[in-house]
Amino acid sequence: MNKSELIEAIAASADIPKAAASRALDAMVESVTDSLKKGDSVSLVGFGTFSVKERAARTGRNPQTGETIQISAAKVPNFKAGKALKDSVN
Repeated sequence: MNKSELIEAIAASADIPKAAASRALDAMVESVTDSLKKGDSVSLVGFGTFSVKERAARTGRNPQTGETIQISAAKVPNFKAGKALKDSVN
């Protein structure tokens, strides 16, 4: 499912116009992104938790040349599925 299909599904499920569903989805994504930028986590009970994890610096290898390179530390977004979501998939 891509973004436009998700917007159609939201509009049909909530019985709202596609434009309103699109704005709602964009607002949700923006809110989650802003919270993660601040270092906060976002918990949606039954669905899952969005959080930020620290990835340590490490040594890697350029696959084309075989040269060793240093990969710097980074913050990466993380999602952990909730129990209800896991159960619905199985």
